[in-house]
Order: sequence, then C-alpha cells, then structure tokens
Amino acid sequence: MIEAVANAFKVPDLKRRIFFTLAMIAVYRFGAHIPVPGVDVGALKDLFAQTPLLGFLDLFAGGALSNFAIFALGIMPYITASIIMQLLTIVIPTLGQWAKEGEVGQRKITQYTRYLTLVLGTVNSIGLTVFFERALRDYGAPPFSLGDKALIVITLVAGTALIMWLGELITQRGIGNGMSILIFSSIIARLPESILATSQTGGPLMVIGLIVILLGIVVGIIFVERAQRRIPVQYAKRVVGRKVYGGSSTYIPLKVNSAGVIPIIFASSVLLFPATFTQFFSGGFARTVDRLLDPNGVIYLTSYATLVIFFTYFYTAIIFNPIDIADNMKKYGGFIPGVRPGKPTATYLDRVLTRITLPGAFFLAMVAVVPTIIGGILNIPFFTGGNFGGTSLLIMVGVALETMRQIESQLLMRHYDGFLKK
Repeated sequence: MIEAVANAFKVPDLKRRIFFTLAMIAVYRFGAHIPVPGVDVGALKDLFAQTPLLGFLDLFAGGALSNFAIFALGIMPYITASIIMQLLTIVIPTLGQWAKEGEVGQRKITQYTRYLTLVLGTVNSIGLTVFFERALRDYGAPPFSLGDKALIVITLVAGTALIMWLGELITQRGIGNGMSILIFSSIIARLPESILATSQTGGPLMVIGLIVILLGIVVGIIFVERAQRRIPVQYAKRVVGRKVYGGSSTYIPLKVNSAGVIPIIFASSVLLFPATFTQFFSGGFARTVDRLLDPNGVIYLTSYATLVIFFTYFYTAIIFNPIDIADNMKKYGGFIPGVRPGKPTATYLDRVLTRITLPGAFFLAMVAVVPTIIGGILNIPFFTGGNFGGTSLLIMVGVALETMRQIESQLLMRHYDGFLKK
C-alpha cells in the first residue's frame, strides 16, 4: 500500500492530477465556511441543534448548510438534475438518441443538465432563504430585507454553479469522478466531529465498539463491491488470408453491485427533495412532512431502502445493455458455451445480471438503514442525529475504491504495482 502511494507520486502526470484534485477539494472546503451576507450564524447553530433533518442535509453539504455558506446547496441540485435527465432519456426519444451518439450526444445531455441544475439551484436557494428567515425569527435573528434575500439567492446559485464547475474540472483534469469526490470530502469533513460526539456520550468503550462495527461494515462493503460473476466467452477461429484470428477465451465480469454508490446518492436526493419543497410552506403541512422524513424514522428508512433497491436496478439497466453486448459478441465470432448467439445470449445475460443484482441491491439497502437503526437503539450519536450512517459509509468506501481503481490503472499502464493486488 505504502509502495503504491509512493509509486503514484513518481509518475509526473499522475502526481499532477492528484495535486489538482486536492487543490479543488481545498477550494470547495474553503467555500463551505464563508457565510452568505446578512445571516446570524449563532442562531443557525441553535436551529440545527434542534432539527435532525437539517443535520442530515448538512452532512452532504459538509457543514456548509449549518454555516449558510455560499456552497450551502452542495452538490444535490446537480445530482437531482442528473436523475431527471437520465429518466427523461427513457421517456423522450430525442434524449434517448443523444445517449446513443457517444461523446457528442453526451455533451448535449450534459449541457441541458447544467441548465436544469441552475433552475433547481434557484428554486432551492429561494426555498432555503424563505425557510431560514422564518425559522431564525424564533431564535432572535432579525428578518432579511428584500435586498438581502436577492443577494442570498444570487450567492447560493453562483455557489452551485461553481461547485458544478469544480466537479467537472476534477473529472477532466484530476482523479476520479468529480461529483463523487466532492461528496466524499464533505462526508470526511464531518468525521472528527461525529467521533468526538460519540466519545463524549459513551466514553472509550463505545468508541472501541464503534470502530469494530465500522471495520465490519467496511469489510462487507469491499467484499460486495469487488464480487463478480464471470461469464465465459469463447471466440471461434477465423481465417483471413493467411492469418488466423480468434480461438481465444475470455470472460464478461458481471458485478454484484454494478451501480456502485449511485443508488445511495440518488435515493438520498429523491428523499431530500420533498424537504426542500416544504421550505416554501409553514404550518401543519410542513411540520408533518418534516416529521415523516425524519432520517431516524420508520417511514423514511423504509422508503430509503426501497428507493435504493429500485435505483440499483435502474442504474444497472442504464450502464449495462445485454443486447449491445450480445450483438458485439456475434459480430466478432464470440459466444457463451451452451448458449446460442444473438437474442438467446442477450436473454441469458439479462437473467444472470438480474439474479446477481438482487443480493447486491438488498445489501446496499441493509447497509444504508441498519446502522441508523442500531444507532437509535444503542444511542450511538455517530449513526444518529444527522451524523454518519450507512449512507455515508457506503459513499466513502465506494468512492475510495473507485478512485483507487483509477490510480491503479494509471500505475499498471506504467508497469507499477497497484493498490488492489489479486
């Protein structure tokens, strides 16, 4: 492991990408501590201490929401826009055609995703401004003037655009997926605070028990993330002129969890949307929605687990197309032993993928909700009150593994040993 890290800094291009990623993370974390103008930060702290849902929202913003910082909206508007665009590619034929056009079509979809992100960011910023003005009055803060409201909305939307730009820069010029890296950094920033709260509540014994639980969860996540079903593929020999092609055998690696951490992020974003929407309202309706969407409540956890399973299948269906794979295999003379080429191969691959995705989806759902349930029963602050939970652990481990794979591929290209040795 240490040798692999040292090798990563021996490659000039890889070292430059790592430092660039760290610099973008530093910019992101700096923006999370600059409050928007005209806000009483002290009253904000009191409000967040009394509202668990806000603490859960603040987890994905890396503390920016509790500071009402310029990055208070975090990455959620972009994620929500991405979900909507991916759903629309199935409904709208034009978008579906763009998705099949490769890089050119993907650029068009990305552009519309950016526009939609700004629209959602504007709606969210207005909602946050109205909500905080109303909520902070109960804590002695003065109301916002019209000029303050306009400036806050403009600042938050600009912060959303800047986060989107930082994420795309990391993807293009850094290491890993930019948006996932930013979420990872937001969660990591809350780690010391959560461990400290746990130690103050239960003492050293609870911290030791917490470490044992965390290690067990992390080992399970890594085991499932790397688990795969290998489908053997045989290529027939072809004679072209005086040369013989094919005759080799390989395999198709079907992962138990092909979707990675995307289902967790998508499910969280969907459940956070109603909470954002109710910020425009006051009274019994808003309180009822907030109570139903309590991150430690039964309704929230049940809905969360269901959405995780749904998005696992949904995203797997998007990134893995059995028909295209079967057609490519048939085109180049490949076949699965015992399965006829063409449509039977596509049906076989779809059936196998559906079966192995089921335990992966249920595992993700369990890891997402079980730590929160255990934390509530045993009163472990690390897993409750808007702090850490299975969601955070899955994102952390998943993003770390994916980033390590990318670094490893760069090292192996240059004949260095990687992180994930077999």
